[in-house]
Order: sequence, then structure tokens, then C-alpha cells
Amino acid sequence: MDTPSIVSIDTQRPHQARIWNHWLGGKENYPIDRSVGDKVMEVFPEIVDIARHTRAFLLRVTHFLVAEQGIRQVLDIGTGLPTADNTHEVAQRIAPETRVVYVDNDPLVLSHARALLTSTAEGATDYVDADVRDPAAILEQAARTLDLDQPVALMLLGVMGNVPDADDPQGIVRTLMAELAPGSWLVVNDGTDVLERAQAAPADETGRAEAIRLYVEAGALPYFARTPEFIAGYFAGLDLVEPGVVSTPLWRPDLPELDRPREVDAFCGVARKP
Repeated sequence: MDTPSIVSIDTQRPHQARIWNHWLGGKENYPIDRSVGDKVMEVFPEIVDIARHTRAFLLRVTHFLVAEQGIRQVLDIGTGLPTADNTHEVAQRIAPETRVVYVDNDPLVLSHARALLTSTAEGATDYVDADVRDPAAILEQAARTLDLDQPVALMLLGVMGNVPDADDPQGIVRTLMAELAPGSWLVVNDGTDVLERAQAAPADETGRAEAIRLYVEAGALPYFARTPEFIAGYFAGLDLVEPGVVSTPLWRPDLPELDRPREVDAFCGVARKP
């Protein structure tokens, strides 16, 4: 892969990856990101729990795929900013020969690509600069590193909520999975507003809805919170593993016998292509 070129980063406009980084306690963000992130936390404090549970889910599901299912290839779309225990680090600790391709279209992520491209000698790590709405380009470039004739784990964590209905998010996922070999896996995690809406009066705006409005007014891209049923639709035709589509903290939690995790407004699922 070519060395990433210098990219222009707008530090006056909030960016989702940097705001997410702020919620996780990271330092790769700017005052505008912290300002918007703090306003969102005021109206939707659960977003911090969602960010942390999504990160914990990434660790659990990567271990499940690599250690328990023998997956040695991962296509991680919607990478976000590098932090501790990135996908390739978790996977390659278990199986050093694992090959991981990250995909994002974020200039800030592109500027950090060198940090993402570290790898064990036995494995490989690559970065593709592409939009999830262009699955053909993603697959073409991913094939430089991954053997698409062998099983691949496709991971979509927090990215499909950025795709509007008009762009057919479920159709995008079907297109990606159609080109992957039998025995491949699909992992989806995305935000919902069903738990909060169930507690609100019908006419009230939910905290997430208000947070998204603040987000957009500040210049960030909108996010489309969908239902668990919609998220389940991504897995049509695939073999969904237990416990099915559930609130993210409930997917095979660590030490579940000690304390049942609290549900949050983010749902996930994991399924195998027959």
C-alpha cells in the first residue's frame, strides 16, 4: 500500500470519529468535537455507555470469530480512530497469521493509517480509503490483502446508521456478503432508540433524536437510529448465532453469571454465511 498522503482536516467542523474518540476518553479530537460531544452527553448521557459497550463488543466478537470459529481474515468497515486493542491487535494476539483490512473514508482516519498498518510478520494489515456505499470498490481493494475465496468476517460496527434509507443499507450489506465465500461471517452493531422511546411520552423528543439534531446543526453528518427488527434484516439468509439480535451488552457478556448487563439503545448480531 502507498504511504498515506497529507490530508486536509477541518478542525472547525465536528466529526463523528473525533467525537466518538472524546466519548471514549481519547485525545484525538479538537475543541469543536469536545463541545458538540459534551452537548450530546447532556441530552443523551447514555451515548458514553453505548460507545464503551460497542468497544467491548468488538473485543468479544473478535475473540469469538478468531479463537472459536477459526477466522483468519477480517474486513472491518467504518474503522474510526485507532485506540487500544484495535481489531488486528486482538485478532493477531490470538492467531498471528490473521489478515485484517480496515475501511473508512474519514480524512482523520486516513492520516492515522500508519498506526493501523502495524502487523505481525505472519499476518497482514491494510487500509482502504472508501465509502461503505461503494461495496464494489471496497471488495476490489480488499482483495489485495484478503483471499475472498476463503471465509472472511465482515464487521460493520456503528457504520450502517450513517447510511440513509435512500441508499438501501440492507442492500449494501447483501452485496458485500454475496461476494464473500461460504463460511464467512457478518457482524453488525448499530444504534436504536427503542428503549428510550418506550419510556417517553408519544409527543416527546427522545434524547437520541435531540442529540442527532444538535449533531446536524453543528455541521456533523446525521445518524439514522433504526429498530432491532431492521438490524435483524441484515442477517436474512444467514445463520444467526445465539443469542440473536440483542442489546449490545447482552451479546455473550463476560462473566454473565455474576451480573446481567443493563440494556442500552444499541443492538447487534453475528451470523454465518452457509
